[in-house]
Amino acid sequence: MTNAADKPRAVIELFTSQGCNSCPPADALFRDLAERDDVVALAYHIDYWDYLGWKDALATSENTNRQQAYAEVFGGSVYTPQLVIDGSGHVVGSERDKVEAAVSKAALRGGLSVGVDISSTPSSVLISIDKSETVSGAANIVLIYFQPERVVEIERGQNAGRQMDYRNIVTSFQTVGMWHGDAMRIEIPKNEMEKKGGRCAVLLQRVDADGRPGEILGAAKSTEADW
Repeated sequence: MTNAADKPRAVIELFTSQGCNSCPPADALFRDLAERDDVVALAYHIDYWDYLGWKDALATSENTNRQQAYAEVFGGSVYTPQLVIDGSGHVVGSERDKVEAAVSKAALRGGLSVGVDISSTPSSVLISIDKSETVSGAANIVLIYFQPERVVEIERGQNAGRQMDYRNIVTSFQTVGMWHGDAMRIEIPKNEMEKKGGRCAVLLQRVDADGRPGEILGAAKSTEADW
């Protein structure tokens, strides 16, 4: 059973782009949030600003599709920098006061409701999810691979001449199972993590009938000690 004091209190997902001149302040704020132990912070680089003169080599169409799915749920359009909190709401990722207020509000709710834990052996990564007596229904188990840090020199486009220090860069993600309220464990080969960025996070996330992402019930991220 995961200790309640050890559970993350919020999940933040930043949708950003090297081609967007509004994104550097959000990327800087995100770096601060990524250092916090009580937050699972993930940065998804999107590709729809590549036409502005600089191709974001960290971007993937899958990241863009995830943001588009959130936009459909929230009833709006995609934009950068967008910060999604706990899969349930969003704010402009560069507006520090609003971001910090949203994270604090999530923390005041007592954190995420279902305990999730990541541990490791020499050859595998173990994902453990607690049983819940209070949460009903099912949720997807989303495994997210990320690179902890990367410095990029941007040579063209709106951010030409900038050196950017990015954190927790999502490289790929996949649904690896479903949770129905009972305790469970999933084992993943560690070499898969090493090939896809070196670190991973797990989101226990509700989806709607069309498979679009919704409320995040629980989360965990690996640490340097896991490797």
